[in-house]
Amino acid sequence: MSVPRRVRTQLGSFWAHNRVLVALMGQVFITMLGISIVSPVMPLYAASFGVSAAAVGSLITSFGVARILTNIPAGGLCERWGRRPLLIAGPLITSLAALLTGLATQFPQLVIFRFIQGLGSALQTTTAMTVLADISTRETRGRSMSFYQGSLLLGSSFGPTLGGLIGDAFGFRAVFFAYSALALLAAAWAYSVVPETRAQAAAPEERGARAQPKGPPAAKSSAWSLLADPSYVLVSLVTLAIFFTRTGSRSTVLPLYGSERLGLGPAQLGFSITLMAVFNLLTINWSGVLADKLGRKAVIVPSCIVSGAALWAFSLSGSYAFFLASGVALGIGTGLAGPAPAAYVADLARPGQYGLTMGLYRTFGDVGVSVGPILLGWLSDQFGFAAALRTNALMFAVAGLAFGFWARETMKRTARSESRASRGDVRS
Repeated sequence: MSVPRRVRTQLGSFWAHNRVLVALMGQVFITMLGISIVSPVMPLYAASFGVSAAAVGSLITSFGVARILTNIPAGGLCERWGRRPLLIAGPLITSLAALLTGLATQFPQLVIFRFIQGLGSALQTTTAMTVLADISTRETRGRSMSFYQGSLLLGSSFGPTLGGLIGDAFGFRAVFFAYSALALLAAAWAYSVVPETRAQAAAPEERGARAQPKGPPAAKSSAWSLLADPSYVLVSLVTLAIFFTRTGSRSTVLPLYGSERLGLGPAQLGFSITLMAVFNLLTINWSGVLADKLGRKAVIVPSCIVSGAALWAFSLSGSYAFFLASGVALGIGTGLAGPAPAAYVADLARPGQYGLTMGLYRTFGDVGVSVGPILLGWLSDQFGFAAALRTNALMFAVAGLAFGFWARETMKRTARSESRASRGDVRS
C-alpha cells in the first residue's frame, strides 16, 4: 500500500524544515532508552553484591553528582569545541562505563562506573539542549522543546519494559551490555546524522534572540551574571521543583505512601506511575504550542499550581480511584510544565552563551534529582508521608507564583512570528 502523495509531501516538508530537530530526537530517544533500560534491574544487581539498601541508593547519588559537576563545564566545551563532538563523546563515555558496569566484580566499581555514566549523560544532555537553542527561534522554541521532551519520554517509557525482559531472559549483567550497545548506537547516530549547529547561534537578529552589542559576549559574563538575573533564577527554581518531584514524590514517596496507607500492590502502583507518564506525554506537545502562542508565563504558572494541587490531593487520598485521579492531575501539570521552562531559559541566553546557560540550568534540575529523594524521605520518616507530599506541593506553588510575579515575559508575538506559526514550521 503506497503512501498518499499529500502525506509524502507533508513529511518531506517537515523534514526539510526540521532536519536537525528530527536527527536530535532520534539520538535522544536512543539515549533515554538506554538510560532507563537499567532502572528495573539496577537495585537488584547492586543487591547481588551483598550491600545495604543505603549503599544501593548511592548508585543514584553518584550518577546525579556526576551530572551536577559536569553540566557547566559541558556548556563551556559546547562553545569552545562545538556541539557535534560532545554529542558523540558523551554516549561513547557512557557506552564504555556501562560495559564496565556489566563486567564489575566489586560494588565500589559499580559506584565509580555509575559516576562515569553520569559524566557521559551530562555531556550529551547539556549539548542536546544547546542544539535546540541553536536551531529554534523565540516563536518556535516551545514546540521544539516539546518534541525533544516527547522523544525523551518515549525512550524512558519503553526502556524499563525492555530492561526487565532482558534481565529475566539473560541475567542482570546482560542489561548493562544492552545499555552499552544502545549508547554506542547513539554515538554512531550523532556521527552519521546530527550536524554541527554552533554557527546557527551566531545570528541573533535572524533567530529572534535579544540584540546584543558587537563583540564576543561570552567573554563578558559568567555563571555569576546568570545567577544575578532574577528571571533566570526563578525559572531554574521551577525546574528544580519539577525534577525534585519526579525523584522525590513520584519515584520515592508515592509508592511507599500508596503501599502503606492504601495497601496498593506493585501492579497497582506501577499502573499509577504509567498513567502519570501517559498524561505527561499527551500534554507535553500542547504545552509547547501554548507556550509559543500565549507566552511562557501563561503556561509555567498554571502548570505549577496544578502540579502543587495534585500533590496535595495525593496526601488526601483515601481510595485507589482518588489516588489515580491525583496521578492524572500530576501528569497533566508536569506535562504542561515540561518544555516551557527550557524554552524560557533559551530565550534569556545571550549569543555565544547557549552552552553555559543550558549547563547551569541543567544543574538546578540535577540538584532537584539528587536532593528530592533524600529530603522527602527524611520528612516522611519524621512527620509522615502526607507531610512530605504537602511540603512538595507548597514548594511547587511558591516557585510558580514567584515566577509569575517577578519574572519577565520573554515571548513577544510579531507579525512575522504569527506568519511562521500559521505555517507550522518548528524552526526558521
